[in-house]
Amino acid sequence: MSFSISATEYSQFKQKLEQYSGIMLGENKEYLITSRLRRLLESEKLTTLSELTIAMDRNLKLKGLVIDAMTTNETLWFRDDHPFKIFSEKLLPELAKTRRPLKIWSAACSTGQEPYSLSIAIEEFKRKNPGALMGDVKIIATDISPTALAIAKEGVYPQLALKRGMGDVHLKKYFTQQSDDAWKINDDIKRRIEFRPLNLQTSYSMLGKFDIVFCRNVLIYFSADFKLDILKRIHGTLNNDGHLFVGASEAVNNLSDFYKMQQFNPGISYQAKPIAAGSR
Repeated sequence: MSFSISATEYSQFKQKLEQYSGIMLGENKEYLITSRLRRLLESEKLTTLSELTIAMDRNLKLKGLVIDAMTTNETLWFRDDHPFKIFSEKLLPELAKTRRPLKIWSAACSTGQEPYSLSIAIEEFKRKNPGALMGDVKIIATDISPTALAIAKEGVYPQLALKRGMGDVHLKKYFTQQSDDAWKINDDIKRRIEFRPLNLQTSYSMLGKFDIVFCRNVLIYFSADFKLDILKRIHGTLNNDGHLFVGASEAVNNLSDFYKMQQFNPGISYQAKPIAAGSR
């Protein structure tokens, strides 16, 4: 099946996608739509993008399938390296001194590489520092994509996915080989992670409070206003002096009342400031 997309159809679909998911398509991205939605149009017996856009309003399942198809699930193990070193070498030692349970949020966790990387880092810290982490450590991992979350929950990865940042030492220590091309994350790493569906447009109040939030490599897909809204609401989930990590190509701008940048050389985090009443 082949279909063309008019400028009007593209504009209408862009608006609808942003309305439902926050994802903002740039100009001249029609090729993404044709490559990612072709099979869905065929299965739903729709012939134009306009038909699909209209159908999304009255079919919740279809809306979810479209969002799922248009979500970018590109991710790595220990992506960008510096945030994980800061987490392991700077933040965990300080948080361990509190002797209380710790809670971490991996927002837009995709297929699970980030929360599993964090859990591996926690396990490594515990092995190097016996008894240092007296309280439990819980990771809440969320994503809008049901397909990505299903992969994350299963915790089984092919060799190709593991080559994207997973070293042989960690692979042998924290995974069990199930076949020539399937490795399963071990239960001691998996047990501290809870995977949940979440659209970042919705409320975060049910998630509770966190010591650290990783919201990385997702803000680039949103408008400036929506990004600002997300960062303000993430601040509301952070404990006093909690830390936020964003992607290497992302920044927390125009929010000096909410966050202060912490330089670790290399790498940075954004530490939550207390907010006076009415500042939000």
